Amino acid sequence: MSEFFIELFSEEIPAGLQRNSRNVLLENFQNLFEEKKILFKKSSSFSTPNRLIILFEGLSKEITQKAEEVKGPNVNAPDKAVEGFLRSSQIDKKDLFIKKMEKGEFYFFKKPSNKTNTIDLLQEYTPLILDKLQWKKSMIWGNYNLSWARPLKSILAVFGNKSLDFKFHHLISSNTTFTDKEFEDKKKIFKTFKGYKDFFNQSGIIIDHVLRKDFIIKEIEKISSKNNFIVETNNKLLNEVTDIVEQPNIIVCKFDQKFLNIPKEILIITMQYHQKYFPTFDKKGKITNEFLVVANNNDEKGYIKLGNERVVEARLSDAQFFWEKNKSQNLVKQVSKLKSMNYFKGLGSYFDKIQRMRKLGGMISDELLISKDQVELSASICKVDLISDIVGEFPELQGIMGGHFARVQGFDKEIALAVSEHYQPTGLDSKTPKKPFSIALALTDKIDTLVGFFGIDQKPTSSKDPYALRRSALGVIKLLIDNNKEFKIKDLISYSASLHRDQGFKLSNDLSQKELAEFLMDRLKYYMKEKKIRTDITEASINSYGIDHMNKIYKKALTLNNLIKEEIGEDVMASYKRASSILENELKNSDLELSNTTDPGIFKNDYEKNLLKKINELRKYFTNINKDENYVESLMNLAGAKKVIFDFFDNVKVNDEDKSIKKNRLELLQMLCRTFDNYINFSNIETK
Repeated sequence: MSEFFIELFSEEIPAGLQRNSRNVLLENFQNLFEEKKILFKKSSSFSTPNRLIILFEGLSKEITQKAEEVKGPNVNAPDKAVEGFLRSSQIDKKDLFIKKMEKGEFYFFKKPSNKTNTIDLLQEYTPLILDKLQWKKSMIWGNYNLSWARPLKSILAVFGNKSLDFKFHHLISSNTTFTDKEFEDKKKIFKTFKGYKDFFNQSGIIIDHVLRKDFIIKEIEKISSKNNFIVETNNKLLNEVTDIVEQPNIIVCKFDQKFLNIPKEILIITMQYHQKYFPTFDKKGKITNEFLVVANNNDEKGYIKLGNERVVEARLSDAQFFWEKNKSQNLVKQVSKLKSMNYFKGLGSYFDKIQRMRKLGGMISDELLISKDQVELSASICKVDLISDIVGEFPELQGIMGGHFARVQGFDKEIALAVSEHYQPTGLDSKTPKKPFSIALALTDKIDTLVGFFGIDQKPTSSKDPYALRRSALGVIKLLIDNNKEFKIKDLISYSASLHRDQGFKLSNDLSQKELAEFLMDRLKYYMKEKKIRTDITEASINSYGIDHMNKIYKKALTLNNLIKEEIGEDVMASYKRASSILENELKNSDLELSNTTDPGIFKNDYEKNLLKKINELRKYFTNINKDENYVESLMNLAGAKKVIFDFFDNVKVNDEDKSIKKNRLELLQMLCRTFDNYINFSNIETK
């Protein structure tokens, strides 16, 4: 058994491209080894900004292919088909023999057993695998035709301590690599991955990105504890920083305390998104003027610390200037400026959008029993921050800055909060607005967006969603579910479409409302899948209720999903399936027509009477429950019917010789199943 590792040394590759390429490259090698039946014990991929590394351990040195009979074309196939088979198999016609099969006579040939050296196969296929690697962004440089993320400068490839010898475009593989990215005259021979890894470890370079991330986390925790501040977890930033350094060194930096007077979101955006720094907070959650930099070198002379502090000071000085300038500019007086700010071709300006939002928000306010005037006011000013200098500088802060401006200018706190939160939620794990005005404004914005883009036929395709409509739809769903609300979504969609038309915008897609409703239900399915709800339970719940009941669909499915393997769930399913299977079997080949009721007057025993009594109790329960149905209680009530149901089946013959009695009992079972369907349609659920 041997070890195979390859290192692709290039100029610095951006973090996002590294993550994708190391995973795809590893998978492509794994697929090759599976196809060629090459066994291995372990496989890994690593990367630093300059190095992309693939490692296979316990790789077999030889591949033994057993003798086998290879099937060819039918004996009656055209000569061209036979010739093609001979060519692809590299054999002569004399090597063929005929074998009778179920579907006729076919040509076969016996492929002898064969042994291949793994090193030969690696030298043949590695350049092909490297050529298959697709980059989201790539470049071609010099006179070469190699398309790679950044200029590729060397390929180190070793198998069983021996250097692989292959050509990839203008490069020839070897067992050497550059040991210093700054001084490319420094090269070294490596025969094993252990020797390679140990050498770089001694230089302070952590090849393994997972270990590098762990090191950064531990160092941040150590420094936080020592300095008595808190660094909030930000995995996206942590992953990015991990992939842009190879010799991580954490440095504590500071900015002037005067900048703490500007909104903390500006400070956080500046540090996290623009500079890749970690802001710090005190024990009460208040941001401090200290921040952490993950440098790529030691900072013995303090130059790195000084340089980063200067950069932040400059950025925050600009931000402070814009904040002071914009915060006093009256939001209401600036609304008219949105007339000159285009929203989207065919959907008008941002001024047109907020006029639609005012009216749609008014309709939603009636459902939430909140002030219509206040909702209309929040809709009027929610987009004004888009014309501010600070959002121009920090586009990630749109909405948030509008909320700050509203607060400073004395608007009601709930209006300011609604403005700051109206883009939320933006994803599965993002914060969902909870206050009524915030819910109204966020829902208004998303429905207007969805109706408009579907109306002009700019809906997402399977691979593209340039206007983030999936995110908007998911936002609608989360607003309903996280707040336990139901809205007449169909009516809101219809009203929003009419508001577009009233402004003179032609919604060319006549099927847009139907397509949008289907799109929202599809996003609900996706959301339920992400929440680990079984597919059959999801389908059963969705088939039971329409788009105006998305919260109910989700909550009922989630409750059943959580309880289906518990005694309650098992009792419900056992009771329903026992009744439905008998009903289905009896009606399958029968001309019986059942009514929606049953006749107690021809009952023959107490078991029938008890079952009807239980059905009526359950019907009364479902008739009397209001919007605040307790879904666990509903399932418990259904589960509680098991004894009566099973007593009936254990003591009553449904398929009675008397057709009127048989029909009456089948009608009783039909009533039972339909009563259970008051929860959801259990017939769609698989019993596992």
